[in-house]
Amino acid sequence: MTAIKRLAGQTAIYGIPSVLGRILGYLLVPLYTRVFLPGEYGTVNVFYSYAYFFMVILTYGMETAFFRFNEHEKDLEKVFSTGMISLIISSLLFLIMVSFSAGDVARWIEYPDHREYVIWFAWILALDATSAIPFAYLRAQNRPARFAWIKMTNITVNIVLNLFFLLLCPFIIKHYSGTLPGRFISLIYRPHWGIEYIFISNLIASSLTLVMLLPQISVVRWKIHPDLWKRMLLYAFPLLFAGMAGVVNETFDRLLLRYLLPKDIASYQVGIYAACYKISILMTIFIQAYKYAAEPFFFAQAKEKDAKEVYARIMDYFIITVSLIFLVTMLFLDDFIMPVLVGEKYWEGKGVIPVLMMANLFLGVYYNLSIWYKLTAKTSWGAWLSLVGAVITLVLNFWWIPLSSDHLIYGYYGSAWATFICYGSMMILSYLIGQKYFPVKYNLVKFAGYLGLSVLLYAVSSVIKPELSVLRIGFHTILLLIFLGIVYLVEKPSISIVSNR
Repeated sequence: MTAIKRLAGQTAIYGIPSVLGRILGYLLVPLYTRVFLPGEYGTVNVFYSYAYFFMVILTYGMETAFFRFNEHEKDLEKVFSTGMISLIISSLLFLIMVSFSAGDVARWIEYPDHREYVIWFAWILALDATSAIPFAYLRAQNRPARFAWIKMTNITVNIVLNLFFLLLCPFIIKHYSGTLPGRFISLIYRPHWGIEYIFISNLIASSLTLVMLLPQISVVRWKIHPDLWKRMLLYAFPLLFAGMAGVVNETFDRLLLRYLLPKDIASYQVGIYAACYKISILMTIFIQAYKYAAEPFFFAQAKEKDAKEVYARIMDYFIITVSLIFLVTMLFLDDFIMPVLVGEKYWEGKGVIPVLMMANLFLGVYYNLSIWYKLTAKTSWGAWLSLVGAVITLVLNFWWIPLSSDHLIYGYYGSAWATFICYGSMMILSYLIGQKYFPVKYNLVKFAGYLGLSVLLYAVSSVIKPELSVLRIGFHTILLLIFLGIVYLVEKPSISIVSNR
């Protein structure tokens, strides 16, 4: 129980930048969905989908390799220096290559008039990749407070700059153009720019983050250890492919929508889908915070005799939490979440939200299960599992996304269900294979029970819909209390037994 409490505490601390950052960052979604048309917002998401993919390539599994070899080498600075130098060199090479071929890249992704977008993102990616190992170094040192502070600074700067460029500057130019503030703003602000300022804000925030990490970078011995580097690469190489396949699963649906849908509706549909995908914010916030804390925790806990018992018990609490997040989001979607967070012109896509919420729940469970191949150094299985998911994602998206106006099948609804099937398949396969190499006695009855209960209560709320909002909110609150009450009754005996030990 002590270990579980420690993980919960670290998840909370690491979750501070994720939770607050995502919440603050999500305040930009109402801004974006009101300032920009769906087509413009779709362009933003297309570029960030590419960025996620290349970020995996540029870090090539070095973060996980860092944690693994830190436990084995017992020389934190040696492992840190080797990983850090490796990422610096590869990031510089990437930046040089993209800078010289930015025009060709822009034409290849069908944005020939925006070579500058490609260059900006090359810098963002190079800076963020270089920051990856210093952030891992902070986690290895158990310094979540500084980790959280730097992350929060990055997010805050990004948000403030977005608000400055997208709201304050246009306001000043419109109402105070002849004044001193207006003349100053006119020197740094281009009225014809729009989504460009989203990218510029990100670039500035990433640059500041790397500067803040200089105290960690300064401990680098500037000596790479070839033997250690080769072993780290061998361990990380399958994780690179797993990560690439994982990004295909997470982001390529937006890219495929962009290139498979008819040109006249593609960007618009991507914008609708991306905005509705953001509604799963509560699920992704928790999973992201959990991942930050869980990976180093699981490696450290593996030395303990009761490690597998702890892993199983953690899974119970994880399932309870994600099932609760799913239920809360879906019960209060229409009355609170959609009206507040997304512009009305994006509401037409809300039918995909329960599918995407459940898909992300499966992904969270998969992350929890996937520790088996990292602890047993069978990281190739991670690559294979992600590859299976990527094949499912690609096949189903090519099948279910329309290729022309006369060949309309499901559009972004097809993308949502493809994501659901992809993550569900990966979760099941990881459990089955993991039980062979690293058997853990997970409580499948609780898994199915809590998950099924949350879906059942959501289904009840979909069938019984009081017209008055007050009655509807009250009824949904009762359904939520039913879930919490059942969880309390089921978990109370086991918590009491553990607490009395």
